[in-house]
Amino acid sequence: MHGNKPRDIVGLIPMAGRATRLAQLSCSKEIYPLPAGGDGAQPQVVCQHLLGKMRDAGIETIYVVLRDGKWDIPAYLGDGSQSGVSIAYLMMGLPWGTPYSADQAWPFVRHAIVALGFPDMLFGPENIFAQLLEYREASGADIVLGLFPADRPHKVDMVDTDSGGRVRQIIIKPAATVLQHTWGVAVWTPAFTEFMHEFLIRHRQGAATSPELYIGDVVQAALDAGFSVHGVPVSQQPYLDIGTPDDLERAIKRRKD
Repeated sequence: MHGNKPRDIVGLIPMAGRATRLAQLSCSKEIYPLPAGGDGAQPQVVCQHLLGKMRDAGIETIYVVLRDGKWDIPAYLGDGSQSGVSIAYLMMGLPWGTPYSADQAWPFVRHAIVALGFPDMLFGPENIFAQLLEYREASGADIVLGLFPADRPHKVDMVDTDSGGRVRQIIIKPAATVLQHTWGVAVWTPAFTEFMHEFLIRHRQGAATSPELYIGDVVQAALDAGFSVHGVPVSQQPYLDIGTPDDLERAIKRRKD
């Protein structure tokens, strides 16, 4: 309903977080080395998992958003060729949440289908981005969220969908909920890229004194504005977020197993 026919599909990965909960690491968490997998998977750094998922879906151009000081990331990843992709780096501007980091790419991705992923998440073997891109093309949805079982709802965005997969509501970090799924990856049309850009222009007026803004907040605003948002289950297993020491330990153990 809102989307235009895209010319390109690009990846967008925010890597501007401070990782304050992993202060003991000697490198940015996104390039923390993971051991070889028990299934024969080769050793790699955390974010190469996501880069590989995008590559496997045919996404060749990826924009990575950094903050000042995280120079070990481009030093390690280079131009992306070792991961089979082409990486362009952007610098975070305003510090008020992930949507602001994502919006740094607006001038470069505004006419493309965007595939968003988070570099500190590990998830199963499925070709998740291909599933989402195919579903978006068939459905014509403005935004498609990849849904995972939520093992800790109070830490994530919970997603309420109807029987046809249409998203009714995004509930961020609820204290209690009967909902079962969270989202971990997404694809969206140029219409949502433009909506988020305009939303942030309005939001920034009070952003400095407001709670941190999440992508889920902007998706909910798009829902309220009449955008078509669908959720697609892409895994039967929760994703692992290595943003805390406990989760990092779990990720390493799961990989070894």
